[in-house]
Amino acid sequence: MLAEIFGPDLLIVLIVVVVVLFGGAAIPKLARNLGSAQNEFKRGMAEKNEEAAKAANQAAANQAAASPAADEKPAAS
Repeated sequence: MLAEIFGPDLLIVLIVVVVVLFGGAAIPKLARNLGSAQNEFKRGMAEKNEEAAKAANQAAANQAAASPAADEKPAAS
């Protein structure tokens, strides 16, 4: 279904419209800006994933430190 909508005919029309609207000189600048925005987005996602992994590791370490070991028996009172 999407292959029918986004066929080669539509792509050609979109390219012609972009060239008419932005002009030939602005297209490389537009592509450069889109590329840098994509790289910034990927960098942000990687940082977010790193922060989430650090938080998960810290939570696991805190939980392991807080719970007594399975081998230890509680002291009798």
